[in-house]
Amino acid sequence: MTTILNIRAQSLATRAGLPDGVEESLTKNGARILDFGIQTPGGLQAGEFLTGLCMSLYGGVSVQQGPLDGSSWPHVVVHTDRPVEACLLSQYAGWKISVGSYFAMGSGPMRAAAASEELFKTLDYRESPGLVVGILESGTLPDADVVSYIAEKCGVTPDSVTLAVAPTSSIAGTFQVVARSVETSMHKLFELGFDVKRIRHGFGSAPLPPVAADDLTGIGLTNDAILYGGEVTLWASGDDDSIADVVGKVPSSSAACYGQPFLDIFREADHDFYKIDPMLFSPAAVTILNLDTGRVHRAGQVNHEVLKKSIGL
Repeated sequence: MTTILNIRAQSLATRAGLPDGVEESLTKNGARILDFGIQTPGGLQAGEFLTGLCMSLYGGVSVQQGPLDGSSWPHVVVHTDRPVEACLLSQYAGWKISVGSYFAMGSGPMRAAAASEELFKTLDYRESPGLVVGILESGTLPDADVVSYIAEKCGVTPDSVTLAVAPTSSIAGTFQVVARSVETSMHKLFELGFDVKRIRHGFGSAPLPPVAADDLTGIGLTNDAILYGGEVTLWASGDDDSIADVVGKVPSSSAACYGQPFLDIFREADHDFYKIDPMLFSPAAVTILNLDTGRVHRAGQVNHEVLKKSIGL
């Protein structure tokens, strides 16, 4: 049974020299905690590093200028030649971690060791590594109890756990969420029943919003960046008819609640991501290029009005 996702992420996490603005500590039971913005400043390089961990090094990420309402704005740009591994098996924040009063959204390759999500059964993938690496979106550093819970679910000892943690209201935390443009399109295709193994390459961008004053506002800003500003191109193999049938359902505009700032949608769902229509979580615009026929399939568009309202322009 392969263990490549956690091995790849661990190779990055253990390299000498973490990026500026990141600090390392140990829990009482020996887990390694990397603080990307709770008690540390983090930064753009920290955001790139964190995204690399999220994708198990199966993707590239950078900050580039992009258009926003007739002007330029920094965009997080991501690409991968292994979108299933990078995005679905690693980057997707599919693990809701709740231990006592502690809550975090968990992503990264540790999910493949726990393999508790239906996604891993469908894609027939599970890892049994000796070390696991996870990313927690939280405003609080995890303690020994949280580590013990994660270690048990992953089948490792607590001192074999590395957790990178960042709140949404930090520059690295904002960065790593906005870097999920390709991931959200891949998960949407998965939810629609499309054979995601046909997707061979992915490229995406989304505007990097201001760092919010609090995590709740940050959740709104980062999700709006993808839902209303994310643009993704995927390269797929196979027939055109199945692509043509699905492409119009992929953009966020296919959801009934589309058009409202995400924070309003989130409030209506009692601040529970898992109560929101899963069809919403996808980029604003999606293009699928057929590698076999050369056909181009495209749907959706950037919604500058909601973006301007969200960002405050």
